Order: sequence, then structure tokens, then C-alpha cells
Amino acid sequence: MSPREQEELEAILAEPMDYVDDELFAKANAEKKIFDEAPPIPQPNTSWYHPVMEDLGDRNLKSVVNVVLNAKQERALFLQFNYARFRVAKLQKKVGEQAVEDTDAREILHWADLSSRLRDQIAQSNLALVLAMAKRVRHSEMDFADLISEGNMALLRAIDKFNVSKGFKFSTYACRAILKAFSRSGMKHSQYRQLFPTDFDPALEKSDFQRNKYDEHEDDCASEVRRIVADNRAALSDVEQAVINHRFALNRDDEGTTVPLTLEQVGQIVGLTKERVRQIQNKALEKIRKTLEQGYLDGKAEEASKKKRKSRKS
Repeated sequence: MSPREQEELEAILAEPMDYVDDELFAKANAEKKIFDEAPPIPQPNTSWYHPVMEDLGDRNLKSVVNVVLNAKQERALFLQFNYARFRVAKLQKKVGEQAVEDTDAREILHWADLSSRLRDQIAQSNLALVLAMAKRVRHSEMDFADLISEGNMALLRAIDKFNVSKGFKFSTYACRAILKAFSRSGMKHSQYRQLFPTDFDPALEKSDFQRNKYDEHEDDCASEVRRIVADNRAALSDVEQAVINHRFALNRDDEGTTVPLTLEQVGQIVGLTKERVRQIQNKALEKIRKTLEQGYLDGKAEEASKKKRKSRKS
């Protein structure tokens, strides 16, 4: 096994694999029924996605055509995805704290890679859902690209939790999850704006005040993220810390400059594939985002408590 595969294996074994169980998984011929007897499943065509994201106009959104899977294809795809995760979880339990034999290691890597590819396939088949839901809500206070980002994360979470055996269409489940994510984002954005109310001043309209305030806010957020990573308040693993530090150049070099690296460059440093680095990066960013949000909420709660004590004294 190569050093890169060993590193990837350690990352997989570091956290338990979640999956949505199905009674079919326990049967002796489960793998044959799930994969060999599955109906043909068309591969998603996402060539439209990047052009649309570069120009988020109504005309572009109307031109999006999504490949819709029928019920049998959707069931087969989700069964394959969860069965792959089930096999990883089963092997994790078998290995435990012992040294991993080469056969088990290669089987873990195989099923983990398959689950990742199937997850991407499901997500790419449903990208148009995010755009459709984002077009429906159109929060005036939120940037449309930010909505898309929130929707994509909600889509991935929905894929991980969806139970196809209940008989519902994934689009129904995913649309609700995406809309809930939009609602939470809108509320957080509104709460943030309420903390900094401003009256219109024509003099400010001609100045760089808003741009400067935005830049200051960006710098504050970036500094807070650096502190979270440096203090490891998000409980990142060693691999996650290395990926985030290299990808976003959180560690300064000798000349005080920052040099962000590409996914491929980071993969060469940590000995992982480009795709695996992307997965680790997304997982680490989600941890950091939750820590940042929790810090904001805790700070707001503390501020409200101080105001309450002040009002009682007065």
C-alpha cells in the first residue's frame, strides 16, 4: 500500500461511517441484487452548471435542464450509495483498534471511494433543485451566490440522511431541506443586520464607507477563522488542519506573505488524491462554519444578558 493510500485509510478510519440502513443489506446476495440487478442509471450532465453560475440571470436559470431519474433508478442509486457506506462501517467495526490487514484496507478504500463517487453522482443529478429553490425565495438581503452555496450544502446533507425505503421522492425531501437552509440563512443574515442598524446618509452614498465596512468585516471574519484553526476550537484532525492551512494559506511564510495552494498541490504535500483533499476540505470548512456561528450566537447571548443586568440596575 502506498503512503497516499495509507494516509487516506487513516482519514477514513478516524471517524465512524454513517449510513441509512436497509433490510436488504443483511441478505447474503445483497451486493448482487443492489449492483448487478440494478436498472441502467444515466450519468448526470453538469456542463450547464458553471456557465449558469457565472451569469445568474433569469434567462440562464430558465435554460437549465435537469436529468430526472425515475423511481427505480433513484432507489437503486441510493441503495448502492448506502450499501457502500454500510460496508465501510462494517469493516471499521471489524478492524476496531487493531492493525488493518492489507485485504481489509483495500476493501475499505474501495467502498469508501465508491460511496464518494455515488454521492457526487446523486448531487450532480439534483443540482438544478438548488437553483430552482433559490429562485423561489430570492432573499433581497442575501447574495444569490451565497444562497446557492447554502443550498448545495443542504443538498449534500439531505443525500446523507435520505431513506429511500420510505417510498418518497428524493426531490420532495431535498427541496424541503434546501428551503429550511435558506430560511435559517435568511434569519441569521437579518439578525446580523439588526445588530448594525444604519440610517441613510447621502454623504455616505458617494464615499467608500460601505466598501470599507465590508472589507473590515471580511478581515474580522478571516481573523476569527485563523484563531479557530490556530486554537483548534473546531476539533479538526491533523489532516484537516494541514489541508485548511495549505489551501487558504493561514500560515504566513518567512516574508510575511500568503501563498494559497491548489487541491492538487495540497494532495501532493499530504499524500492524498485531489478528490480526497476536496472532501477533507469541505468537512473541515463545515466544522469551522459551525464553530464560527456558535461563537457569534454565544456572543449575542452574552451581550443580551449584559443589557438585561444593566436595565435591572437602572
